[in-house]
Amino acid sequence: MNILITSAGRRVSLVRSFQKELKKIDQNAKVFATDAEPQLSAACRIADGSFNVPRLDSPDYLDVLTQICSSNNIKLIIPTIDTELLQLAQYKSDLAKLGIKVLISSIDFISKCRNKRVIHNFFEELNVNVAKEYDKDNYSLPLFIKPIDGSRSVDTYIIRYKEELTDYHFNNDKLMFLEYLDHNKYEEFTCDLYYTINNKLKCVVPRKRLEVRDGEVYKALTENNSLVPYIKKNLDYIDGAVGCLTAQFFKHRDDDTKIYAIEINPRFGGGYPLTYLSGANFSKWIIEEHLLGRTIEDKFDVWESDLLMIRYDDEILVHGYKG
Repeated sequence: MNILITSAGRRVSLVRSFQKELKKIDQNAKVFATDAEPQLSAACRIADGSFNVPRLDSPDYLDVLTQICSSNNIKLIIPTIDTELLQLAQYKSDLAKLGIKVLISSIDFISKCRNKRVIHNFFEELNVNVAKEYDKDNYSLPLFIKPIDGSRSVDTYIIRYKEELTDYHFNNDKLMFLEYLDHNKYEEFTCDLYYTINNKLKCVVPRKRLEVRDGEVYKALTENNSLVPYIKKNLDYIDGAVGCLTAQFFKHRDDDTKIYAIEINPRFGGGYPLTYLSGANFSKWIIEEHLLGRTIEDKFDVWESDLLMIRYDDEILVHGYKG
């Protein structure tokens, strides 16, 4: 019943959560990890074993991944980055024939999430508010600019004055001109959502983003607020959604009814360790559903609110490393 976490990078806490929960069921079970340079990955160093894999666009990627799983009795693959989701979703049925499951949403839903304009339309169809998108020849300042397919806050801009706009902003068809939601008026939350194998919402944990570094939350606070019933009402079922989703919302500081959805990433987010430590045990539920075949559709609401996470840098030392 071994697990493989792909593109593990710095996700030490994610690896440890699965190690802890898996050992409760089988002391001999292992959590492996892959990375482009596993010898330089902290999470790969913490894992029970690690493997180098070729680039996703390499023709032998699937063969290498399959061989790793077959040789190490790996029954479940957990992807962690946006760029691998579609490809692994396409491989899902082929891997399933070999007894290897992939924790992943449907190709259709992943495709929607990858396009910020499409996911805005998706939200609106479910009566979830989104920031207004402007035509580039008819906009109001201030505005927020972001790419339709971006991640980690790359190529995003807050524009307060017309002089800050450049030809690049107007000529790049991937850049969206959006209504700016002022942080003085709105608080930003990343919500960890757990969806069962049957695409039903089991748990919602809002994490207030207090400080972000390199696109990943550095300081965060769990908060049981109006986002929980709002998400339960409007996103109780999402066709194709499976496992952990991270959804970003803005909530007005003084009016709980003013909630805007920003985007969804159909994978674990960098702040998941806070959700896990608050008592919402997604790692355990994934093992129960996808490895043990158990049904876990009952809602879960007893996680700890007002739990503060402050991250810090730590070191992993590797003696005798030759490169």
